[in-house]
Amino acid sequence: MSNKVTIRRLHTGVPGLDELLGGGIPEYSFNLLAGTPGSGKTTMAHQIMFALAAPDRRALFFTVLGEPPLKMLRYQQQFSFFDAAKINHSIKFVNLAADLLKGNFDQVLARIAEEVRDFEPSLVFVDSFRSVAQSASSMEQGSVGLQHFVQQLGMQMTSWLATTFLIGEYLAPEAESSPVFTVADGIIWMSQLVHRDALVRKIQVVKMRGQPQSLGVHTCRIGDDGVEIFPRAVVKPISVAEANQPDNLRLSMGVPELDQMLCGGVPAGYSLLLVGPSGSGKTILATEFLAEGVRQGEAGVIAAFEKSPNQLLSYQLSELVTSGLVGVINTRTLDLSIDEVLHDMVKMIESTKAKRVVIDSLSGFELALASVFREDFRESLYRMVAVLTSMGVTVLMTAELEDRYTMLSFSSYGNAFLADAIIMQRYVELGGQFRRVLSVVKVRGSDHSKDIRFFDINNQGIVIGEPLNQYQGILSGFPTRLPG
Repeated sequence: MSNKVTIRRLHTGVPGLDELLGGGIPEYSFNLLAGTPGSGKTTMAHQIMFALAAPDRRALFFTVLGEPPLKMLRYQQQFSFFDAAKINHSIKFVNLAADLLKGNFDQVLARIAEEVRDFEPSLVFVDSFRSVAQSASSMEQGSVGLQHFVQQLGMQMTSWLATTFLIGEYLAPEAESSPVFTVADGIIWMSQLVHRDALVRKIQVVKMRGQPQSLGVHTCRIGDDGVEIFPRAVVKPISVAEANQPDNLRLSMGVPELDQMLCGGVPAGYSLLLVGPSGSGKTILATEFLAEGVRQGEAGVIAAFEKSPNQLLSYQLSELVTSGLVGVINTRTLDLSIDEVLHDMVKMIESTKAKRVVIDSLSGFELALASVFREDFRESLYRMVAVLTSMGVTVLMTAELEDRYTMLSFSSYGNAFLADAIIMQRYVELGGQFRRVLSVVKVRGSDHSKDIRFFDINNQGIVIGEPLNQYQGILSGFPTRLPG
């Protein structure tokens, strides 16, 4: 028989936050929600409060020297989580500014205790708690009084069976010596990073007693529904069942001759890099890959960063998407983070049980990332490919590659090492015309074709023709100008 105390975890109502916290906020815990100005602390506090508040779980929100309740509510009611019916019933706002200005911590604590006894809340919020700390220097008790105040507040809230949140503005968690950092059971840190013309909000669980939290810094965004968090995806360990799966399963590219060149198709769970110059047919071949999956009853996902979903659906993917077996990731706007993109991909893959994923293209993907993430593009791409392939899906990535005719290159980013297989498309000049050629550069663990072959694009898609080896003019294994 176990004597361990069971701690109930409260679901916060903030997408992604429960995952970071290890299942939710521990009931009756004493938490600090801190960070830089404008990072979303008050918005997330209200989001948690409105999600949890109910007639049998009331919430008390104290404002100190920050925004007055009326001004704060004027802006917070713009979010979808705001519920006016809960105000003064399940949620009550109290302004402590007058009590704090009297210069006595004991009076502030007495006022809080009085309101808690009268309203009997299960949730207590104090915003901004930093105002209390800053006022300590002007009070008779000073920092010693502040430490006593924090300890007494924490003890009283726990004895009253209330889950408490202190909201405050701080510059950095490491640089602060406030006693609240020591007393708090949980510390959630929020910040916003401005780099050149991009602004990205971040969140970190610095401390959460009694449960394993998700480490690291994660991306968050404030939208119409409030704060949404995109936890950093991590590569999941392979299960015994997955490890024992046959490794000879191959997926058709939708072009029979190309499957032969690949020695039977692309191995399942591989990452395939499709490179070529503009107009060489990368997106068309990627669409053939998805269309073949639909024919085989396999769901697919495409994340299009160069073309809008409307452009794609108008002439290529409309039938595939209509079938319900191909989902389109809406890349929305610029200044995305890798966490947001990967979050949307993983969510759609899990919901559709997709086996094929297309990223079109890496060039557009880099531009869609916020400038702060572009500097770590290779690392971000590595993590994304690792997470997706660990899920068992086959990933096809297209990349724009300038055709210099005499220079052999497989990736403008030096990311060819990430791919398990590489297919290259190029142009050659023949008889006064540009002709397309295609070759399989690499397929790990396969004796693939070494031929360079012509291919055309017609109403049926991609048609692969004869090998190029009957012509002269080969330089470094690739054609330059060929005789007419």
